[in-house]
Parts: sequence; structure tokens; C-alpha cells
Amino acid sequence: MTPTNYPDSQTRDAVVSCQKHLPSNPSGGDVVFGFDGYIDNVRQAGTNAGASDNERITTLDEFGEEIVTSAAAGSSLSISWERCGQRTGGHVSHLSRVYQNLGFDPTIVGMCGDPVLDLFEQEFGECTIHSLGDPGVTDAIEFDDGKFMLMDSGGAATLDWETLQSHVGIDTLVDELDGAKLLGIGYWAMIPELATILDQLRETVFPKLTDPPQHVLLDPANIREIDREMLESIVAATRRLRDVVEVTVSANRYETKELATVLGDQTGDDLEADARVAFDALDVDRFVGHSATESVVVSDNDMTSVSVAPVESPELTTSAGDHFNAGVSLGLVEGLPEDAAVVLGNALARVFVQTGETPSYDDIAEAVTTYDTQFE
Repeated sequence: MTPTNYPDSQTRDAVVSCQKHLPSNPSGGDVVFGFDGYIDNVRQAGTNAGASDNERITTLDEFGEEIVTSAAAGSSLSISWERCGQRTGGHVSHLSRVYQNLGFDPTIVGMCGDPVLDLFEQEFGECTIHSLGDPGVTDAIEFDDGKFMLMDSGGAATLDWETLQSHVGIDTLVDELDGAKLLGIGYWAMIPELATILDQLRETVFPKLTDPPQHVLLDPANIREIDREMLESIVAATRRLRDVVEVTVSANRYETKELATVLGDQTGDDLEADARVAFDALDVDRFVGHSATESVVVSDNDMTSVSVAPVESPELTTSAGDHFNAGVSLGLVEGLPEDAAVVLGNALARVFVQTGETPSYDDIAEAVTTYDTQFE
């Protein structure tokens, strides 16, 4: 009997499609990720030094109230925090971690230190690493309903084509990308010179490939970090990249709204509508918008919304979006239909948020099989 817990028919049909097309095992192969790189400090906030668990600030609203109250009083604010963990972060680290765990062979072209830092060596020692400079640092304060991040972009902020070429070289880029199934690039907002890098990849590297990547995944991140002119140049370069490879842009709810507002003068409050405006403005093969309650994929073929129930007691939310992107891109690499790929992204991200650990393929497949139970 078909499960009846799904909140809508689109979600049910997408899940059934994912269950039907999901392979018994990942296909493996080469994947390449660039060009950022971070060290993530995951933290919790307390109300005072040495705060006990019941004194901790548990929601973003509480955190905001502390700031507003202090500002209104014209007073400085002191909030303690505790580091709960440290790991490599950013697009290159999170997606490489997932793909490595699933039996693929990632190549990292990013900010891993000069020389490569022990933290990257320890985690990605079996991967090929081409370091472009020093990683950024993110302090991510985890709350029950989200996170607050303070970021230093590191070498990504000054990365340009000349730096990429001098550290890696065109011949090496050709060798790494030839035969790769996926090229993932993050983030627009953190690499001001990304437009030139995308154009040079299209003009200089892709013509030399005999077997180019099947897909390119791009993550904008918070575009308010860059000015309108720079954003438009990156968008234009992304459109041009579509001339030589299939391009997917994926953004979270907030980023999708910003893209729709800036690029399409959209002022609504609906993810589907914002995703449609972003897709039309970007003119790529597909646009994916994702939130804690739904994910939307838009392409020339169709637009589908897939529901997801928020995790009640999340173990870790920092990098949930990167894990969603890993699942969506995996679905595309494995040849799943677009709506099924979104289900895979939701499932992978959900397992990560629940456990705080990189899921195994069995974990992901189980989350797809039991997708309807999250709505009980």
C-alpha cells in the first residue's frame, strides 16, 4: 500500500520517483570541488562565563533580544561561548567529505593552507589537494532554530585567475577535470573575482577536455556580501558557462529571496515564486531553492516543490545547506530525475542534521525509504 503520510501529491510523487531510481550503490568516480576552504568552529552561546546548560541561549530570538536590549541601553554586551567542535568547512570540505564517504574520489582545489594544514591533511589525506592559500575561519553559534556565523573569508577574498593559474596551472586543471562527473564551486559571495575565473575555465580549460564534467554546481551563499555590479558580472559569467556544461545553482531560502529581489525585483514571500524569478534571471539549466520546510527545483521542464518536516532536536545545523547540495548533486550525477534529486538532497541533509555526522549511503537510502514517516 502507498504510504499516506505525505502532505501533498508533489512530495509523494517525487519520493516515489527517488525510491524507484536510487541505485543500490553509488557509482563512484572523480569529482572536483573549489575554490573556498574554511576552518569551522562550532559553538554554543551562554548568558555568562561558565554558563550551565540551562543558562544557555537556545534560540536566535533570545540572542537577538540580548543584542537589542544592550543596544537600547547604550551598553556593551558580553556573551560567553563554548567551542563544541572544530572541523574543515566550506563548500570544498563539506561536499568532499560526503563524496569521499560514498566512495568517490574528490579533488580539492581550495584554501587549505600553505603548506596544507594538518586539519585538512588528517581528513582529506586520501584526496588530491591543490591548495590556493590560507583558509578562512567561521565561528558558527548553534541555536535550536538556526545559527549565527561570523566569518573571515581568508584567501578566497583575493582569489583571482592569475592566482589559480600560478598555484595549480592549466594543464593540472585539465587533468583533474577531464573525466570528472561533477565540478562544484562555492561561493559567489566569498570570491569577488569569480566571474573572471568562470570565464577563463570556459575559454581556456573546457576546450581542452575530452571528457568534461557532466554537471557544474554553483552555490551563491549570501550575495549581500558583494555589490550589485560584481553580482551581475558573476551571473553573466554563470550564464556563459552554461554554453559548455550543464549548470545548476542552489541557494537556501534567504539567498533565494535575495536573488529574486536583486535580480528580478520580486517582493513576495513564497519560495516557489522566488525560485521561479531566480531561475528566469539566471538562465541556467536548473535552480534549486531549499528551506527547513520545503525544497523547490525549477527548470525549463517543470517546477516541483518537495516538503520536508523540520528536525525537532537538531544535533548540528551548520553546513546543512552544503549537505543538501551534496545530495542534490549526487542525484544528478546518478541520473535521477530532478524532483528525485531534491528528495535525495532533503534526505541526506536531514540525516546530517539529526546526527551531526556524515551519513553513509545506507543511512541515506533508509531516509529515502522512510521519507513519509517524518510527517507523522
